[in-house]
Amino acid sequence: SLPLLQAAGKKNSLNLLELSEAELEEQFVRGDGPGGQATNKTNNCVVLKHIPSGIVVKCHQTRSVEKNRKIAREILQEKVDLFYKGEDSDVFKEKKASEKQKLEKKRRAKENLERKKLFKEMQQLDKE
Repeated sequence: SLPLLQAAGKKNSLNLLELSEAELEEQFVRGDGPGGQATNKTNNCVVLKHIPSGIVVKCHQTRSVEKNRKIAREILQEKVDLFYKGEDSDVFKEKKASEKQKLEKKRRAKENLERKKLFKEMQQLDKE
């Protein structure tokens, strides 16, 4: 089974719980990872906490503070939706559907590989 909070990250969920700014605690910190001086001297990493649920999101995907704030809010909204709705959440359902498609694609690829293998063996037998 899929851990609930790891399902967040889908962008086309429309039926999410709304977040009020009063429930959020926002901080700007230095990001980590590659980037050298550009990363070490700027506080453009956003740490967003949803106070009622205690969920914390850290976003340092771009160099822009405004873009990081927007992305952090989107991710937090999805995680809060998952936290309260659980398996009834649209985010969870989308993630499940995409996993199912991935497994189906893998299964078809495996079948095709088996068919090719059998075909080559048949050709080898015909040559002999």
